[in-house]
Amino acid sequence: MKIGIQLYPSGPMAAPEFIGTVAKSAEERGFQSIWLAEHILLFPELASPYPYSADGSFPFDTSQLPLEPFTALSFIAGQTSTIRLATGVSVLPQRNPVFAAKQAADVDLLSGGRLDYGIGVGWCLEEIAALGTPTGRRGARTDDYVRLMKALWTEEVPEYQGEFYTLPPSYSGPKPVQQPHPPLYFGGRTKAALRRVARLGDGWFAPALPPGELATAVGDLAAACLAEERQPTELSIAAGSTGGRVDPDEARAYREAGADQIIVPLGGRTLDSCLARLDDLAENLVIPTADL
Repeated sequence: MKIGIQLYPSGPMAAPEFIGTVAKSAEERGFQSIWLAEHILLFPELASPYPYSADGSFPFDTSQLPLEPFTALSFIAGQTSTIRLATGVSVLPQRNPVFAAKQAADVDLLSGGRLDYGIGVGWCLEEIAALGTPTGRRGARTDDYVRLMKALWTEEVPEYQGEFYTLPPSYSGPKPVQQPHPPLYFGGRTKAALRRVARLGDGWFAPALPPGELATAVGDLAAACLAEERQPTELSIAAGSTGGRVDPDEARAYREAGADQIIVPLGGRTLDSCLARLDDLAENLVIPTADL
């Protein structure tokens, strides 16, 4: 079983020494990947419910914004050599897709082909609206943008005509190292999100679900794949854990539910506490589950 970590690099965790040391330490300890969340703007009050907490509350201080993920991953790329670098997740409909494709390709090139591009449609409607994007039909906009980005990554002189974006014949480069493009992991757990994974994705970045619920969702994803005339085995599944601690037995249950990788949030607000957390996870999760 592969084990990744998810960071929310805000406040003291956004310091270069902090994020560089954590990234190098995670690589040295055998972690598979680092996933960085994205928020460009947040607000003193949020009307939009956070979909992954029981009461809809956002679990972070909204005055503490994380580093922009592609910028941070570029920095981490220069500090590491093997660990996978992932956005977990980037809100595509609030971005310019041509610029997003360029950022992703550049990180993939600078890292030697280590980017996993996690994409979401976004839950914070206030943030999306403040960045100038209509909040309706975010899923359709995301689909359109992904098709455009695939053209930018794979075609010598890409052009695109879609509902939400028109691109004249253009040059775009450099191209990503990974062919045909970095793996695309879509977030979310709605039926529409699973259909998007089956239609356009290389993997699913599953929210924190107990193994039993994950197994049910993986069955729904398999059905969506067959409807798209794809084999479910074509997809990778990175599963968020339901808590800060995962033991080997729970990791086995996640594997049996269909996950290829477990993503564990890295808590702690000091460098020492984060490094201690990495040591604990490496000893009690990474090493014991390596052969699962």
